[in-house]
Amino acid sequence: MPSRRTVLAAGAGVTAALAVGGPAHADDRRPDELLARMTLEEKVGQLFVSRVYGHSATAPDQADIDANLGELGVRTAAELLARYRLGGIIYFAWAHNTRDPRQIADLSDGIQRASLQQPRGLPVLISTDQEHGAVCRVGRPASLFPGAMAIGAGGSRADARTLGRLAGRELRAMGIRQNCSPVADVNVNPANPVIGVRSFGADPAAVAALVAAETEGYRTAGVAATAKHFPGHGDTAVDSHTGFPVITHSREEWEALDAVPFRAAIAAGVDSLMTAHILVPALDASGDPATLSRPIVTGILREKLGYDGIVVTDALDMAGVRTKYGDDRVPVLALKAGVDQLLNPPDLDVAWNAVLKAVQDGELSERRLDASVLRILRLKARLGLFDEPYVSPADVGRTVGVPEHLAAADRIAERTTTLLVNEGPLLPLSPGTHPRLLVVGADPASPTGTTGPPTGVLAAALTALGFRATALATGMAPSAETIAGAVTAAGGADAVVVATCNVTAADAQRTLVRQLAATGRPVVAVAVRNPYDVSQLPFVRACLATYCWTDVELRAAARVIAGVVGPRGKLPVPVRRADDPTQVLYPIGHGLTY
Repeated sequence: MPSRRTVLAAGAGVTAALAVGGPAHADDRRPDELLARMTLEEKVGQLFVSRVYGHSATAPDQADIDANLGELGVRTAAELLARYRLGGIIYFAWAHNTRDPRQIADLSDGIQRASLQQPRGLPVLISTDQEHGAVCRVGRPASLFPGAMAIGAGGSRADARTLGRLAGRELRAMGIRQNCSPVADVNVNPANPVIGVRSFGADPAAVAALVAAETEGYRTAGVAATAKHFPGHGDTAVDSHTGFPVITHSREEWEALDAVPFRAAIAAGVDSLMTAHILVPALDASGDPATLSRPIVTGILREKLGYDGIVVTDALDMAGVRTKYGDDRVPVLALKAGVDQLLNPPDLDVAWNAVLKAVQDGELSERRLDASVLRILRLKARLGLFDEPYVSPADVGRTVGVPEHLAAADRIAERTTTLLVNEGPLLPLSPGTHPRLLVVGADPASPTGTTGPPTGVLAAALTALGFRATALATGMAPSAETIAGAVTAAGGADAVVVATCNVTAADAQRTLVRQLAATGRPVVAVAVRNPYDVSQLPFVRACLATYCWTDVELRAAARVIAGVVGPRGKLPVPVRRADDPTQVLYPIGHGLTY
């Protein structure tokens, strides 16, 4: 890897500005000096954060070269940076950016090298969505922590802060300086298809406390946290990836519910906030999504809440922002609304040229661009990118997935598992009284980089605790034949552990659990995603909620089942009756112990 001095010299036009050593401070003049030297085209580039395919900045696999040519018109990340002078790159597992930590670090260095070698080259702000739980872009051997709703069940600000600090250290060691987390949405709609367990819960004050704590953790690690999705995506039954959600909260309801965690994030010094592609008529009656709404982004977020950090759009290839305007108008309208970073437009060339033309035609002033570019440059300075744009190879091995971090993830997970039902009591189970366990149920596709599947992870963990556990995956929609096979297998077990995922009244999973319970064998249900499953399972003697199906949460559930640790989690959302949703079956704070 070239030395820092060599690399900084490569950015010929800004060598003097970049060579100033020491940490970035609020009075650091480099961003202003750099802005004064930038061309209009370079300013436009700084506003965009794009995907790019491949594990390497200069030598991706042929399939990734083909994908880049088809979607971006270039072969590699290096070519993309040279053409558009991008301010940011976002990593995705599906774009093959995140094979393993050392490869990610090399990719990050390659991106920085390619950008800094351009005339007046600037470091790149590399980001990803590492929420933990259901949404992770970087998998094992990196440390994977419980997801937000599990953290909400634990209720510990210290744990949320630890998660941000340790996860942030690992991201920074791989060259990722901006994380699209934490989720600040208050999930009050059990039918929410896009947020759900990605939220800390349904109590705005509790969500606010954990958002602030996790933000503080990331700041300590030198990584920019991104609270999302403003002005609040927690009460919708529509996924903004595929549709255009409408939030019907009144202005007063929004203030009391949705705004609270974002206020807390701002007070905690969050570096960036992400907008939502949702319609909130009480905040803006124009029919525009929040991402394109000047009354929401500038009027409320900037002026009313006093936020002057980075505002980044949610991905611009999502349906929620594309229903009303074309892909050439969306980035221009987002900038007019007051955003700074334009995330992942479907056609970068169209979007980039549309912004350039809007300035040339006078629709957008260059001064407006300067305000956003300056915010971006100041964040890069605060994160140390002008002084140390590269990662240290040794830091990857010393930091990513180290035993200390993995142990912390396990300890945190043990404080999140929630015991909802325990008749008898059935739990804890003992290898002495229930030596033979059958583990059946749903095996949803594992979040990035976990070993999975859930039934296999649970069976292995229970076996390690002294049981003779057998896994029998029955799937998300078991057939009558599959259910009959599971019932037969239950005859040879002393107890059955069944993993459920998003059970509904007409769900074959519900039929499976009911028929297993009818055998007379003790049945322990483990809701591996939404805790609402328990309302559909009145025939089980015990039910646990893990809030996600990553290994760390499933191993914790196994330890609770075995009584190695006691259940300590409390519901962060209410569970309503299946037969009468107006009635609460289990309130926020419910959680049994032993």
